[in-house]
Amino acid sequence: MNSASEPAAQTLAPYAALDERSRGRRFTEPKPQFRTEYQRDRDRIIHSNAFRRLVYKTQVFVNHEGDLYRTRVTHSIEVAQIGRTVARALRVNETLTEAISLAHDLGHTPFGHAGQEALNDCMRPYGGFEHNLQSLRVVDELEERYAAFPGLNLTFECREGILKHCSARVAQELGEIGQRFLEHRQPGLEAQIANLADEIAYNNHDVDDGIRAGLVDLQQLCDMRLFRRQYDAVTAEHPGLGERRLVHEIIRRMINDVVVDLIRSSEARIAEARPVSIEDVRLHSQPLIALGEAALDEHRELMRFLREHVYRHYKVLRMTAKAQRVVKELFEAFMATPRLMPPEDQAAAAQAESTRGTDGRARVVADYIAGMTDRYAILEHQRMFDPAERT
Repeated sequence: MNSASEPAAQTLAPYAALDERSRGRRFTEPKPQFRTEYQRDRDRIIHSNAFRRLVYKTQVFVNHEGDLYRTRVTHSIEVAQIGRTVARALRVNETLTEAISLAHDLGHTPFGHAGQEALNDCMRPYGGFEHNLQSLRVVDELEERYAAFPGLNLTFECREGILKHCSARVAQELGEIGQRFLEHRQPGLEAQIANLADEIAYNNHDVDDGIRAGLVDLQQLCDMRLFRRQYDAVTAEHPGLGERRLVHEIIRRMINDVVVDLIRSSEARIAEARPVSIEDVRLHSQPLIALGEAALDEHRELMRFLREHVYRHYKVLRMTAKAQRVVKELFEAFMATPRLMPPEDQAAAAQAESTRGTDGRARVVADYIAGMTDRYAILEHQRMFDPAERT
């Protein structure tokens, strides 16, 4: 047994993802000497090119609009922080939860959901595009770092967590990793935690960014029960507090409230289900990690508010329209003339087209665009379409 995994086996719940019971990697490797398998996963994710690019990829506000707005990398770190707290409290694998959290957005396009929607529209005739599936594609195929295998060669459990959802058609093409979608099974608890941590992180931190951008104010937010409860508590305890500190204090308490509810609700669900192994978790009809009914209702209320007042704000929609135009025009140009891409991407497109036809060429074009940062996509668009711009 790998000595690095022994303490975990003694302290984790029997239904946690245990290092020594992992389903392994796609390509066999010697066991790490002083790390667990999931620590190796996490480290490979952090050192990947795709993870570094997240620092210049949009969460809500495009990277050049301000230095203090969340980016995909800060969001991923915040998801990991929440996920680790929940995993530790529930005695499941904290390191695996962290690895999944850090990897969940590796396949995201530039310009956030606007970029994804534009690329999916372009790819609709060729199989579509979904950033969650692209994240798996990044770690399985697109990262080029190791001599012995393509991708990062992550464990099954980490890959399972990255692939949060996919269609039956796609699942049939993915082999073992897609089987649970065909059998309507659940992922491990670590994957379920990372999924909820993602929602909690963006729901609460988009409030902060929305206030910072001047899209919403405290008075509007006080109509939201989760926000109002903490606003009243903070202003009562700290009258006269400046707005910046007031907002931070409210949001940190909001996150704490939701996370505490998630832990307590999940503890109750796990106790009722009484799983004795990770396979029991997978066979359960519903996820065991979930918010309680009241907290979920408040969480969804805040999501609806953000959708209406932040994501659909005219200033955000203006940037969305520009971002979608950039992505679509780049796709059309590269699809029509693959030689406009860098040589390595040209070669990949030619190889893919020789085996899968036009669908293969389109997938490589999508890979190239999805890997761009916001500023690189803008610069590439200028080089392609601005006559005054040097190539």
